[in-house]
Amino acid sequence: MKKRRLSASLLSIVVYLVATVPIAVLAQDTEQYDNIDATEIVRQADRKLRGESSYGETSITIVRPDYTREMSMVAWTKGDEYYMILITQPARDAGSAFLKRGNEIWNWIPTIERTIKLPPSMMSQNWMGTDFTNDDLVKESSIVVDYEHRVLGEEEVEGYLCWQVELIPLPDAAVVWGKILVWIDQKDFMQLKAEFYDEDDFLINTMRGSEPKEFDGKLLPSVLQMIPADKVGHMTVMHTKSLDFDLPIRDNFFTVRNMKSVRAQN
Repeated sequence: MKKRRLSASLLSIVVYLVATVPIAVLAQDTEQYDNIDATEIVRQADRKLRGESSYGETSITIVRPDYTREMSMVAWTKGDEYYMILITQPARDAGSAFLKRGNEIWNWIPTIERTIKLPPSMMSQNWMGTDFTNDDLVKESSIVVDYEHRVLGEEEVEGYLCWQVELIPLPDAAVVWGKILVWIDQKDFMQLKAEFYDEDDFLINTMRGSEPKEFDGKLLPSVLQMIPADKVGHMTVMHTKSLDFDLPIRDNFFTVRNMKSVRAQN
């Protein structure tokens, strides 16, 4: 997959979103962190997000300078091989579904009764008009196996002391981003902030996690904001309503046939 290439852009984030976030000074001497296992930090954070399997309900608000749009979805996961996302609102999009099964990704569009297999080139495109990419939602690439990891320092985000970890793609990895910086809290391994850069090292998106809540015994951010760097007044907010882990989901649940008829759990 070709890495995302975008024109140079300047960091431009709505001031009120970040004005209240306490930030500590990042340590300049990164050599003191060389003995920390950065890959294990990322692995634990990633494992916490998905568990062995999961089912969650999420509301989405797409914010633009002249309008906002609301969506709702439910999602099933199993390991890092299987994902199913079902749109439940608004009515015009309800029933649309996305499936990841191994390295294959599919989209069911009920209004035209058509199933589309997404090519790798579409992973960097925005998902359903949001500021998240297709890769962000169906997680084709893995932040654990497709990147080299290095702890750069410590920083406080949302009142939590975090490791700041740099993710650089492996030479042959088929990934969207040229670099990712992620902030993972040192106690509960929550991902509280991430910055996504293109291969020319220009900031494209910033994701912020907030309002941590306990979901099925795991403390996780209940709100995620994805904010484009070069589009003032644009952002997408995902609010997790419920999230259950380690459910008995069979592999054959994640099929193209089931994607066309799957329904949200009651």
